[in-house]
Amino acid sequence: MPAALEIHEGALGFGGRALWSALDLTVEPGEFLAVLGANGSGKTSLLRAILGQQDLDSGTIEVGGRPVRRGDRRIGYIPQQRLVAPGTPLRGRDLVTLGVNGHRFGLPVMSAADRERVDAAITAVGASDYAEQPMGSLSGGEQQRLRVAQATASDPLLLLADEPLTSLDLAHQRGVAELIDRQRHEKETAVVFVTHDVNPVLGMVDRVLYLAQGRFTVGTPEEVLRSEVLSALYGTSVEVLHRDGRVFVAGATDVGHH
Repeated sequence: MPAALEIHEGALGFGGRALWSALDLTVEPGEFLAVLGANGSGKTSLLRAILGQQDLDSGTIEVGGRPVRRGDRRIGYIPQQRLVAPGTPLRGRDLVTLGVNGHRFGLPVMSAADRERVDAAITAVGASDYAEQPMGSLSGGEQQRLRVAQATASDPLLLLADEPLTSLDLAHQRGVAELIDRQRHEKETAVVFVTHDVNPVLGMVDRVLYLAQGRFTVGTPEEVLRSEVLSALYGTSVEVLHRDGRVFVAGATDVGHH
């Protein structure tokens, strides 16, 4: 089975500044990769490149052994949490349905198999009680559960999550994280999870990709989240504290995000 994601010698810059370069990264099916780094380090740009929305300056990206392309149905995407405006008529079920047939041209025709997939995705995230309600009437946690259902309804090979826990309370953070973790265990979906705070998913993470100062390091959480490793990455003193199963990073002006 080919790797879910493979980046070879990837490089990307913005405004004359290198975000990262010489990035070699392989993510296997079922693997959970957390992407960490301060604002402006290139985390969201990495996801955009994998989605085919932004070209690399150099290097290649493959998903499932094939070059990345825009609109690849093998990739699911959970965007950053943004509340749907009150009064928006789109129902939760309608949003999830777009994950099944949103790529089709013309008037979508729902087959019995499509309906089953939508129902299964809604049930899997525990949203059956409110899936018929307008998105604008739902809480942030309920909306985000439905976005997870939309992203996973097509059983993607690779699931990209761009800070999906932002603005959620602790209970909803835990619920959404567990939904994503269950998807990768049950379906062997690879997960690339961008976050400012690794703690809500720390027990789920297989490896960490840490971006900083135009450089990167990758390894298990135990290998990467260490004072000497991050100090070398930032080029200044960084302290990593481990307490009660949580990680705290402090030191440079732009690393106080865990």
